[in-house]
Amino acid sequence: MIRKQIFPLALIAAAALLAGCKPSYPPAKPVSQLNPREFRGYQVYQQDCASCHYADHTGDLHGPSLFAMYQKKYLPSGAPANDDRVSATIMDGHGIMPGFGNQISRQQLQNLLAYLHTL
Repeated sequence: MIRKQIFPLALIAAAALLAGCKPSYPPAKPVSQLNPREFRGYQVYQQDCASCHYADHTGDLHGPSLFAMYQKKYLPSGAPANDDRVSATIMDGHGIMPGFGNQISRQQLQNLLAYLHTL
């Protein structure tokens, strides 16, 4: 009888622990609330990044999700989550991700970084 009572409690406790293992992040800033620079970055994201990276939720597409990227200490590669490392990855590529250094301007990169900070 005691085993029947303990098992459901153990399942509930395990579910609570698993749910607590994944941090929750605030939702990304809605597109309608982006400032002009962030919106230009959103346009760069849509053109060059959206086919491989999610921006509004976790989970991998062809590359890792960009959602809450700057709210984490490290990028999926293990590099610090800061503008210098993100810029280097965007411009030079990393792993299977191609570099975009010949496709986007420095201004587009700065706009994209501004947008990524809203996620």
